[in-house]
Amino acid sequence: MTAIPHPPRFGARSNVPPEGTRGVLIAVLILAVMLGGAVLIGWLLSGLTARVYPEAPPYMILIYGVAALLLMLPVVLRLFPWMVSWYYLFPALVFLAAFTILPIVLTVNYAFTNYNAVNSGNPDSALRTTATISADKRVVTLGETPQSDSVQQYLRCETPNCTGATLVLFDDQASVPYKARIASVDGLQITLAAPFTTDIEVARATRLNAISYIGLANFREIFAKASRALVPVFIWTVVFAFSTVTINAIAGLVLGILLYNKNLKGRNVYRTLLFLPWAIPAVISVQMWVALLNQQFGIVNKGLGLLGLAAVPWLNDPLWAKVSVLVVNLWLGFPYMMTATISALSTINEDLYEAASIDGASRLQQISNITLPLLKNSFTPILLSGFAFNFNNFGIIYLLTQGGPDQQGREATARSTDILLSWGYNTAFSSSGQSNYSLASAIALIIFFLTLAISLVNFKAAGVFEEARK
Repeated sequence: MTAIPHPPRFGARSNVPPEGTRGVLIAVLILAVMLGGAVLIGWLLSGLTARVYPEAPPYMILIYGVAALLLMLPVVLRLFPWMVSWYYLFPALVFLAAFTILPIVLTVNYAFTNYNAVNSGNPDSALRTTATISADKRVVTLGETPQSDSVQQYLRCETPNCTGATLVLFDDQASVPYKARIASVDGLQITLAAPFTTDIEVARATRLNAISYIGLANFREIFAKASRALVPVFIWTVVFAFSTVTINAIAGLVLGILLYNKNLKGRNVYRTLLFLPWAIPAVISVQMWVALLNQQFGIVNKGLGLLGLAAVPWLNDPLWAKVSVLVVNLWLGFPYMMTATISALSTINEDLYEAASIDGASRLQQISNITLPLLKNSFTPILLSGFAFNFNNFGIIYLLTQGGPDQQGREATARSTDILLSWGYNTAFSSSGQSNYSLASAIALIIFFLTLAISLVNFKAAGVFEEARK
């Protein structure tokens, strides 16, 4: 009797990969474990290297990680020979981890810290002081403690004796910082946890502006000032995104239907002219609009003056600035909607219109009963994606108004035309004259959950999930 061969177990040496979705998931999981293991090994080895050799460059983690990965590749290939056909995914996984997963992890991490221009994790160059070190390289004596009454206050120690804190030492050139762990503090004398082995003549010292975890403090600060920033900015963001999509869709739909008329003479010329605002880079178009809407010298107000009308503060008044943003975004967005309408109209069977004409339907009735219902399925994903895009349309706000003008009762980083994304940007890079990355990261998390909630509502209202079930 011939024995029936059993399929190879997972992990057995076989050139036959697991089949179907299970095989894909197993392959991706193995690759992810390899990549994660290489990163972990690189991090551990670079940490050990930094303890033995403090001058080791930070990119040692990359060297160790790549070396570990190169050693893993043949080992995994020997255990799973079928993985050779999956190694092509490695570049994609590396880029995904470096440019998507890592920024997300860092953003979530920073949201619970005090990371800003002051607490940056770098030596405080503004508060350097003179220092000397003893002959046994164990005790550092500070000349003074700038802007502080004691060494503990100067170093921002979390423990009374500064045990475990970090002191940063420089030579006379004060070019390269060297970190040293503190064992104890007595007056202006600081005893190091281990002798300072670096071969330099210590001349200056400073503190390390360490980054520390502060829990939900950033979120409490955001919601404590919700009426001055979060709530008005969120309302305007929703109004801006919804109004933009609605106005652009109506304008694009009307123009698309008009220009699809085959009896219209020169319609290709009209299409080309109306397509130009979309073809010109937005940076150029928006700067042109900034000049046109200038309150004193803009051609728009010059034209209104010729008609005997007063100049309008297009970019200097909170309400008119919002109107200006919507008008300029209409100029930038309607060609896309127009093109989408023309493309969708080309898929509608002409026999439907001929049959409607024979039945005596007017052109308006044909549009309302044939064109618009058939365009619904084509326009639903376009409108949803347009809303999501404009919800985070940072470019138009930054280029046209920079979030301004100022509005009474609002935070300096959340002005009249700021949307959620520009508010986060202002907080990160111009918060009261200094950067506040932790608060901006907390804002980014709030934006994520708000965007997710609105997207789910949009998908539910548009029946996207119901369509998928069918």
